[in-house]
Amino acid sequence: MAAKADIRARLQQEILSLQGFRPASLAVADAGGLACISHCFPQARFPFAGVHEFLCSDEESATASIAFIAGLLSSYSQKEGAIFWVCPARQIFPPALIPFGLSPQHIFFLALKREKEMAWAVEEALKCNAVASVVGEMRELGFTASRRFQLAIEQSGVGCFVLRRNPHNKVTAAVTRWQVRHLPSGVEEGFPGVGYPRWQVTLQKVRNGQPGMWNLEWANGRFRHVPRLAVLHGEQQRKTG
Repeated sequence: MAAKADIRARLQQEILSLQGFRPASLAVADAGGLACISHCFPQARFPFAGVHEFLCSDEESATASIAFIAGLLSSYSQKEGAIFWVCPARQIFPPALIPFGLSPQHIFFLALKREKEMAWAVEEALKCNAVASVVGEMRELGFTASRRFQLAIEQSGVGCFVLRRNPHNKVTAAVTRWQVRHLPSGVEEGFPGVGYPRWQVTLQKVRNGQPGMWNLEWANGRFRHVPRLAVLHGEQQRKTG
């Protein structure tokens, strides 16, 4: 029985490797406080070196997704290097990413109008070992292009995060698919102003894992799970002014 178990475990590891999942020894289990999410991933590790797509229905959800992606980049990147950001037009104020642990001087923006040019730029950046991660703001992403991204990642170990606004095609080779929405921040007793940024994070798809939904906030350089009661209290605060 032990021999069969070993064979089964080895075969499972080989399958995960072929699908782009790295051994657990090369990953970080909970670098950024996502313990409540990590159990949903294969080997309980966030598969940073993969294609991760974020679906957005409006500018508000796109902004929430960008903030969440920034937290993932600063928490789970396995190496230091530049962040290559491909977009149709640069609308991000780089210093605004500092609270999420990113240094503006390490982010390189490339503005391209055509989807084919953007896909080419993302793929070429993923092939570069000097790049820590790549972000692409692409409305459309086909299965073939996303598969090419994943093949490049398997050689370089670079993470890829694709932000998609109202996409028509949802059939891709992405390892995960997310949807992020803003939640009202909680106000700490005795402190003025607004609190830490909060989101409702939905993991719609994860290869060889389990989807789910969580309420999270970014505080002190880490993600933190927010109890449902605290979120409801924040909503009541917004309604009452």
